[in-house]
Amino acid sequence: MYEINTTEAKNHRTLVKVWTVTFLILFPLLITLGLLMRLNQGEVLKLQSMTFYSLMTLHGLGMAGVIFSTALGALGYLIGTRYAKISVGFGYFIYALVVLGTLGLTAATLFGKYAAGWYLLYPISVQPGIGQNWAITLALLSLIVLGVAWVLGSTHIVYALGKRYGGFTKLMGWHYLGKEEPKEELPALALITTVSLVPGIISFLAGAVFLVMNLLQHFEGTLSYDPLIQKNLVFFFGHTLVNIAMYMAVAWVYEIMPSFTHRDWKVNKAVVYAWNGTFFFIIFAYFHHLYMDFAQPTSLHYVGQIASYLSAIPSTVVTMFGVGVQVYHGKLKWSIFPMAVIIGMTGWAVGGFAAIVDSTINLNKVLHNTLWVPAHFHTYMLLGVIPFLFAFFYYLAYGSEEKKPSWGFWLFVVGAAGFLTMFYLGGMESVPRRYSEYMFTNVPGLREVGSKYAKIAARFIEIVVLGLLIMYISLFKNLLFRKDLPKS
Repeated sequence: MYEINTTEAKNHRTLVKVWTVTFLILFPLLITLGLLMRLNQGEVLKLQSMTFYSLMTLHGLGMAGVIFSTALGALGYLIGTRYAKISVGFGYFIYALVVLGTLGLTAATLFGKYAAGWYLLYPISVQPGIGQNWAITLALLSLIVLGVAWVLGSTHIVYALGKRYGGFTKLMGWHYLGKEEPKEELPALALITTVSLVPGIISFLAGAVFLVMNLLQHFEGTLSYDPLIQKNLVFFFGHTLVNIAMYMAVAWVYEIMPSFTHRDWKVNKAVVYAWNGTFFFIIFAYFHHLYMDFAQPTSLHYVGQIASYLSAIPSTVVTMFGVGVQVYHGKLKWSIFPMAVIIGMTGWAVGGFAAIVDSTINLNKVLHNTLWVPAHFHTYMLLGVIPFLFAFFYYLAYGSEEKKPSWGFWLFVVGAAGFLTMFYLGGMESVPRRYSEYMFTNVPGLREVGSKYAKIAARFIEIVVLGLLIMYISLFKNLLFRKDLPKS
């Protein structure tokens, strides 16, 4: 049994509160960038094209980065206070690197008009005119700094868990697959963290290779690379980053949900098989982003479709079944943590299903360059990962004490659902994605349809922000000013 003294526990709590408050400040600001983009597409205001795409770059990269970083901080807190030795000082170092990278990226996009879009497709990411020369350099360096922070933080956590439980094979739960009972139980938190972070580390290294190659070409214009190799690198990095953020959040659902249901949720063979399958398939699922690339070997397209289907099934099904068992006929008070978990599971399922639809080759031909794609990944994040994050924040503030969902919470859910619906409707009517405006489209009626959905979506974003502000009142009150520790 891992033991931690009061001072260490307090230090861990202070660090995770720093991560939490940082997220709570940045999240509505990044949402506001999305609001401005939708208002521009709805012809409510007029942004210059370069401004629109610089906002898109910061919004996309910023959201993906802040969500992953906060989830990593949450895992560090739970693991460091319950299961393994995690260095708080090193945690602050990681936090400083993330802040440094975020400030650099913000300066490059808002002041230097770096506008490569969140996909950073080569050679767009370094071509003249994509931003001021200094902004291109700063953006690439800032992303490298963020990648270094994530590699170091992830490696530290995995190493600490491996040292505590006996190495990689034990962390993957392979000893559960034999005939003998394990001598020591493996927490689901440790298993899912490993399944998430190890592929993450590999993908971050791939992203670092991509960024360094781009930086070298930026300094020496005679260099050039195979665009398809570059695209594989960046999509492996980006797709994995977004997906493991969800899995990291699911890890603390396994860990914390029993505090509310008073039922055990232990690792067993089904859980091990499911999450080991996810570990394998997530590495290859990103191929579905490259169906449009005729130069990509056809066999990899088939691998992408199969891996996309299989990566979505085992972990989702086992986790949903587990949540169902936890709440079925239980003496559960529907406080905000279990309610947010149910909303997050719903968003995970809906966004995942929409992703499977898009990863089907014949459907991808029709949907891939439409608003269907931002519909699925916004669902995955806004009604999936974000509710899980807020579940953790409320647990941090209130522990297992009863705290019923406020009007703010339901306003957030309704606003998010309405906002996402506009994306799905736009996708089904072939409204193109990544267009700053629709007035120059040649398809009859498309401008009217696209701008209409964008204007409605903007209204729903305003509801989301209002809900957040209401939730913030109770969250900040308890996180910053509560002196006694909440019961867990």
